[in-house]
Amino acid sequence: MDEEEDMRLARMTPEISRRTLTMLRGLAGLEPPEQVPEDAMIVADGILADHGTDGLRVLAMTLAAWATAQIENVAELSRRSHEAVLDAMELACLEAAAEE
Repeated sequence: MDEEEDMRLARMTPEISRRTLTMLRGLAGLEPPEQVPEDAMIVADGILADHGTDGLRVLAMTLAAWATAQIENVAELSRRSHEAVLDAMELACLEAAAEE
């Protein structure tokens, strides 16, 4: 990223981080769990409408940073490697796809 782009994204990061946290609070424990993607898409569409593709980039960066931190926490707490945690996540995705 160049300096101008970095500054542009940095200006919207606090708002998008707040919206991301609000989204996650609403999604955690949501029933039925199949509703999670739809509700997440509504948030993403709102960010796209308000901030364009730069907003979606900040959303992706925010979610990636938080997901990475949580994967590291799970690995440490479960005494598994990061790779083992990611393998378990991938297996769950494959199993879900096989059920469809």
